Amino acid sequence: MRSVRIALAQLNPTVGDIDGNCARIRQAIAAAREAGAGIVAFPELAVTGYPPEDLVLRRSFCEASRTATAALAPATEGVIAVVGFVDTVGGDPYNAAAVFVDGDLADTYHKRLLPNYGVFDEERYFERGLTTPVYRAGDLSFGVSICEDIWDADGPVVHMARGGAELCVNINASPYHRGRGAERASMLATRAADNRIAIAYVNAVGGQDELVFDGGSIALDARGQV
Repeated sequence: MRSVRIALAQLNPTVGDIDGNCARIRQAIAAAREAGAGIVAFPELAVTGYPPEDLVLRRSFCEASRTATAALAPATEGVIAVVGFVDTVGGDPYNAAAVFVDGDLADTYHKRLLPNYGVFDEERYFERGLTTPVYRAGDLSFGVSICEDIWDADGPVVHMARGGAELCVNINASPYHRGRGAERASMLATRAADNRIAIAYVNAVGGQDELVFDGGSIALDARGQV
């Protein structure tokens, strides 16, 4: 894989503040571009905040998320940007990632594995994604995954690696608990080495209700080395 500078925009989105969150996303894209980054990645549901819970049941909220996300496209000129948002297809909501390439909304990835344990109840709100595309921009091939997708050893990372992806951009809103940092680091190193794929992992920071997001964003090469 060619050398590429990746900015991991470890933001603290506010649930429901779509305009404010998008303003912070634009600022981070501009800062990443100025720093020479070719790729900038944002946390899971960065546009809406996480977890949006029953806001997802409001059609107007989902449409506002889609509209605001599409409007980010001009700000991504000159970079690849991966931005988490709530998408809808045929009225069904998805936990999604917008993939922008040089000012265009190139595609939308839908989270495939929805956690439904502990503090998570995503199956109540979202439909599952069905595909794991591999994107090509210049001489870079990459895939996108969202949080839980990367924890499954036989999940989307395997499919994107087999499809020729050199890099997995994994966006997260992963809450803190004791020992979680070491657990994540071990899993990511294993996933990268087993699939011979570099991983860029970005997590949210801050808090929402009883959840605390501890960041810990990290990039690993295809050997699992930081």
